[in-house]
Amino acid sequence: DLSASHQNIEANGGHWILKLNKMLACFAVLSCCMVLTESLRHTGQHINHDGHASTFVKALEFKHRLRVCNAYPGTQAIDIYKGKGDRLNGDAPMPYKTCKDFVTPLRSGDKLEFKIGDTNAGTFSIADLPNNDAVLFLVIHRHDTLSTAVAFESHVFANLLNAQVAIIDTYKGAAKSEPRIMDAPGKGKNSRSEELRFESVVAVNEPRIMDAPGKGKNSRSEELRFESVVAVNPGVYDVTLVGSDGKTKAKNSLVTTNRESFIILRTGVEAKQGPSYPQELVVYPKLDPSALHSMAAPRAMMLAVFAILAVLFGHEMGGTLQPA
Repeated sequence: DLSASHQNIEANGGHWILKLNKMLACFAVLSCCMVLTESLRHTGQHINHDGHASTFVKALEFKHRLRVCNAYPGTQAIDIYKGKGDRLNGDAPMPYKTCKDFVTPLRSGDKLEFKIGDTNAGTFSIADLPNNDAVLFLVIHRHDTLSTAVAFESHVFANLLNAQVAIIDTYKGAAKSEPRIMDAPGKGKNSRSEELRFESVVAVNEPRIMDAPGKGKNSRSEELRFESVVAVNPGVYDVTLVGSDGKTKAKNSLVTTNRESFIILRTGVEAKQGPSYPQELVVYPKLDPSALHSMAAPRAMMLAVFAILAVLFGHEMGGTLQPA
């Protein structure tokens, strides 16, 4: 009897051991499932130095730099608002013939409001933005010689290695003149010039781009057009506005470096009502020539047109003008 009882106890003990082993196996499987679920839940995340999980998969964010120029002739400066209350220029209104860069988040559908004091001068609506880093250029200027209405032109600068220069004519009036770009004085001889073209004017108005007296031998120049963008090698240049009488009406300097975008504006108005403003040249940004000192010896000026913009700049950034 004792032998049978002992065998019965061993059998029962084996049964419980087997049962316990099954329970441990189920617990292990359950634990693995929980770990796998937690792992899947945190897929796409990593642990930062604070011990918190943070995602490493992020949507692409492009850097859009907004460049605005005030080419609207007048004594009063303008303020720029994004939406209703976000004044981009802070406490420093932009006077006539000034430009400024703004780093601010932009989205399709944003509206830029231009105000003179409390008066709304005009609104520019952004319809589309590029899917890459870019400089978004916008200029406000006089619509015509009779009214005080405003007009806008815009351009999106491509992300290129070369310096880019946009040449824009915002002048309103009958005065005829031609812009010229040349190497700064004191850099050589044998300069030559070639014609630049306005959008659709007769030969007397054809602008020229030329080497200044002084830049080494065999300096080259190429044709440009207003409402165009050109790539230009780094260098120091002079920009002049020459009237049909051969006299210089305005002059400015241009220092170009790689990976930067530049604006040349012809400004002014022959107003039929109110004050008139003479033709002038605005160049932006204005760089110090010392920025070129770290570069290789200056090369001969070589301007290459990479894009003649057949449409008005106002369509390039997808903007629309709304009446004030």
